[in-house]
Amino acid sequence: GTNFKCNSVSVDLTLDNLRCNMRTTKHSPFIGLYLLGFWIAPVSLHPQCLDFKPPFKPQEDLQFCAMYRNFGCCDSAKDQELMAKFYKIMDNFDNYGHANCAGYVQDLLCQECSPYAAHLFDAEDPSTPIRTLPGLCPDYCSQFWLKCRSTITLLSDDLQLAQAEPDQVHFCQHLELEDPDYCYPHLLSNEQLTQNLGHVLADPEGCLQLCLEEVANGLRNPLAMVHANDGTHRFFIAEQVGLVWTYLPDRSKLEKPFLNITKAVLTSPWEGDERGFLGLTFHPNYKYNGKLYVYYSVEIGFDERIRVSEFRVSSGDMNEVDHASERIILEVDEPASNHNGGMVMFADDGYLYIFTGDGGMAGDPFGKYGNAQNKSALLGKVLRINVDDNDRGPLYRIPSDNPFVHERGARPEVYAYGVRNMWRCSVDRGDPLTKEGKGRIFCGDVGQNKFEEIDIIEKGRNYGWRAKEGFSCYDKKLCANSSLDDVLPIYAYPHKMGKSVTGGYVYRGCEYPNLNGMYIFGDFMSGRMMNLQENKNTGQWNYHEICMGIGLTCAFPGLINNYYQYIISFAEDEAGRRSHIKPIFVCPWPHRQWKRFFKHQISRLHTFKASFPNQD
Repeated sequence: GTNFKCNSVSVDLTLDNLRCNMRTTKHSPFIGLYLLGFWIAPVSLHPQCLDFKPPFKPQEDLQFCAMYRNFGCCDSAKDQELMAKFYKIMDNFDNYGHANCAGYVQDLLCQECSPYAAHLFDAEDPSTPIRTLPGLCPDYCSQFWLKCRSTITLLSDDLQLAQAEPDQVHFCQHLELEDPDYCYPHLLSNEQLTQNLGHVLADPEGCLQLCLEEVANGLRNPLAMVHANDGTHRFFIAEQVGLVWTYLPDRSKLEKPFLNITKAVLTSPWEGDERGFLGLTFHPNYKYNGKLYVYYSVEIGFDERIRVSEFRVSSGDMNEVDHASERIILEVDEPASNHNGGMVMFADDGYLYIFTGDGGMAGDPFGKYGNAQNKSALLGKVLRINVDDNDRGPLYRIPSDNPFVHERGARPEVYAYGVRNMWRCSVDRGDPLTKEGKGRIFCGDVGQNKFEEIDIIEKGRNYGWRAKEGFSCYDKKLCANSSLDDVLPIYAYPHKMGKSVTGGYVYRGCEYPNLNGMYIFGDFMSGRMMNLQENKNTGQWNYHEICMGIGLTCAFPGLINNYYQYIISFAEDEAGRRSHIKPIFVCPWPHRQWKRFFKHQISRLHTFKASFPNQD
């Protein structure tokens, strides 16, 4: 499902408009790359309740499912309901049955309160009914079957499960999850949840080595880092709660926030909440018009919406937004609390691009074909609008060449459709000499329960969801529809490699010509950093891993060779336009074990310097 990316990589792929020196001799060992890291609770898997809302801290203590009293999916009323069900079941057993089975029954009932309940009960796969029992790991299931299989008909009304009960193998196969990372109880001790550091990979042949340098800290869930392209070389970091901070070229952080809309932003302090302040971009002519655009979640009455607003910088302070200047450009109703999209940016054509999620829940269940395939809906889309010259008249206009302007019933804002929940997109700056590739839009689209994908966005194209997930069919009827006419991703990877893609940038730096054109991206859950290189002869994109530097590679003052696992976002700083690429990525810095991950942590933001040594 959609994962709120807690590990972000921002890569500065902007470059000087002047010619780059494309030498092929050996270069100095470091390319400037910056990583933003922050303190948050360590969550490598994606917390989500059965109603697709984020887990929370109950206002009152849970008495029965006390293991989830600090963070989970049950309030005290649900806890009492589960306890009553427990006692009703146990009334059927003698003392021996109590001694052997009470613990199992309580464990199984209380998984509805788990912060991973949506995954334990397979709620994210709408092709199957929600399970009546959580997915169990094989060893636990075997012990449960041997000791307490007589409780099955009391715990569940699943006829297939009851029919499988006499045979241990069939019974436990029925309770297996397709993604074993989420099975109970191993989920509680999953290595990705308890380890502090991301994978420090050995240096296999052909693997690019990376070194990092801390540049900022003291932030809470920073989701985006952008620059204003105004010549000041400041960068701005946005927190999920609705704060944007200014950092000066010397990396000092101004005490007063650049923007503070925390009172308007809908979010919560709990892990897994995908709502909040999600995107920020500056107008291409910000230096002259002072306009910036933000994408955030709001609640109007009882309705949740995503909102795109325009602000202006204060006329008296270049480091503060005029909060009274907000003009709401666009609002879209969100039927569920997840899959909120969140990317907003300008492309080379000068238009504002808005990337919306499909509306949430699982499998895009809205309407006959879902929101993403419905061109009359704004959800599950890439939108393109013109916000220039909007001081009078409409707040935005429709570009005349938008692909569905003349299609009856279609929203004219739609530029592309069939997307699930694109998380982080970027514009290719093009080859520094030939300009090849310039203007291409790359996006990472978070998958459902099998595949993550990277797409190049083109006008009018259908990116397949919910008919397809990656290269595979998801909705078999839609997938077989001859009118689908979808474009396949340039790359897709299975969930054994990672469960939530974070889109990145194409490298266009001058120091390492052999990296030119390489798309660098990551995965939030696995912490992998990856790259794709296009084969110009076949048009195929080839995958390579990015590794942390080993040995003496990072043995320089201020450099490190590890990072906290979860990659939230990639970014670019303005300095990259003058010299070479400065990739930046944001990652969390957890400092507690999983058992304590329920407490909301202060984020520590880090910027790191990357090294790709010995590249010819």
